[in-house]
Amino acid sequence: MDFGQLFNTLLNSLPNQVWYFVPLFILLPILRTPWFKGKAGEAMVNLAAKLFLDKTRYHLIKNVTLPTEDGTTQIDHIIVSRYGVFVVETKNMKGWIFGNAKQRYWTQKIFKHSQKFQNPLHQNYKHVKTLQSLLGLSDEQVVSVVVFVGDSTFKTPMPENVTHGGGYVRFVKAQTDPRLSDAEVQKVIETIESGRLAATFKNHQKHVAHVKEIVDKKESVPRCPKCQGEMVKRTVKRGENIGKEFFGCKAFPKCRGMVGASLLR
Repeated sequence: MDFGQLFNTLLNSLPNQVWYFVPLFILLPILRTPWFKGKAGEAMVNLAAKLFLDKTRYHLIKNVTLPTEDGTTQIDHIIVSRYGVFVVETKNMKGWIFGNAKQRYWTQKIFKHSQKFQNPLHQNYKHVKTLQSLLGLSDEQVVSVVVFVGDSTFKTPMPENVTHGGGYVRFVKAQTDPRLSDAEVQKVIETIESGRLAATFKNHQKHVAHVKEIVDKKESVPRCPKCQGEMVKRTVKRGENIGKEFFGCKAFPKCRGMVGASLLR
């Protein structure tokens, strides 16, 4: 019996019930990917908006890709109402979350393992500013909102616009001071729809390539050995290493971490 015959014999000998589990084995790796977790988180935010926000007063716009000076930026959700334009950033994470509004990086802790991730408020800042520029609105009219979904717990006090699960709906509803007229609301919706890039495969690939370029650029720069924050390239201005380049912490002088130039000794 050759290998092909042996393989077919083994397949035929499997119980019929086993075949029901084959799709599950194929799906499991996909379910664990960051892409799927991100999409699942966005779906939960969409569902909460549809169920608990009055469609006559709140207008949900999903997956908006806007052009920027250096490429594109993608916004998960925009909620337009008389009470402001809410720019919603979704984070699907688990574990304990530590951070505050001013920190560049927050910490995710799962059991004994900890890792840093970009402050989502800072991450959402570019989205907010890009949208403000497109719409010609003020800081008071465009509101940044971050919503965590998944099995995560805040272990430090968070700003009121950083929420968990359906808490973002309560935050949006709590804004009751009118910031836009009905006519301005309609104009905002029309401007976003006309200014967004078409949801085509080509535009999506361009955005993915732009994000990858940003990530690769960041990864090429070392993290601060003291605070794990961003570093910038600097040049030694005096001493025996004058003229040499090194990486210094972006938070200098608060943090004096450095890499290279023989640590300026």
